Formats: sequence, C-alpha cells, structure tokens
Amino acid sequence: MSVPLDRFERLARSSNAELEPHRPIPHNLAENLNQEEPHPFETRNIHPDLPKKVRALFDDGYGEQSVFEAFKFIEKEVKRISRLQNKTGYALMMEAFNENNAKIKLTDLATESEIDEQRGYKSIFAGAATGIRNPRGHEIDIGDTPDEALDYLALASLLLRRLDAAGVR
Repeated sequence: MSVPLDRFERLARSSNAELEPHRPIPHNLAENLNQEEPHPFETRNIHPDLPKKVRALFDDGYGEQSVFEAFKFIEKEVKRISRLQNKTGYALMMEAFNENNAKIKLTDLATESEIDEQRGYKSIFAGAATGIRNPRGHEIDIGDTPDEALDYLALASLLLRRLDAAGVR
C-alpha cells in the first residue's frame, strides 16, 4: 500500500511503454510522480461520519485500533437511537433490531421480506459487535492488514448507511 512505491511502479511501467505499443508514453514523467493518489478512505467510500480518529489511526498504521474505534462508534449510535443504555454489544443489537419489537426499524416490517431484512441486519449488527469489535477490544495484536482494516471499515460504513437510509440518524 506504499504510495511512493505505487508511484515508482507507475513511472517504471510508463518508461517501458515503448515495449507495449498499446500504452502511450506520458509527455512528462515527472507529472506522473506528482499525481496525488486518492486516500484509501475515498476509494473505499468510508462513511464520512466516522470519528476523525478512525482515519488518523489508520493513517498511522493502527488498522485494528481504527476498526475498533469505528465499531465503538456504531455501538454508541445504536445506543443513542434505540435508547437502550443498559445494553452493549450483541445483546444491544439483538434487542435494538428485534423484528418483533424493534427499537430501530430499518423497514416498515409490513411484509415477510421486510421482516426478513430486519432480521438479517439484526444478525449483521450483532455479528459485527461480537466478531469484529469485541476481539479488538479484548485482545492484543489482532494483526489486521491495511486491506483487512479497510474491509472492516467498509462494513462499518455499510451499517451506518443502512441507519441513514432508514432515516433514524
């Protein structure tokens, strides 16, 4: 994920372009080096409402801590919206999104399909709290690669966007 190496690779490939007739030779090779690569948060469309410390931790090489902070934020949002202050993690998610008495309705719950969607997201939120957030809160050195951390952050973003789409945030 090293940006300088990515730029170097682009430069090296462009200087060999004469060997590949389908690739044009850039007019100014130095221009290629100065092009800014988009931040991985932009290319992965990470939700902008995640706390700024999530990106700062990721940028400093603390991917697993970045993921932990993102999922802590999701838990706080679910607590705030559901008003279930006495619950955390799995129990919070199961009660907040319970299709039989939802504190947070992601659908109108009028059809079997809408009930299934609510049930599915309940499981995704609960699974994320249990399988992603908890290990990073209780273990040391999970060892997330930058790409794995970005995948987890993309999931956190999806969950936040689902709350947004339901109009509850």
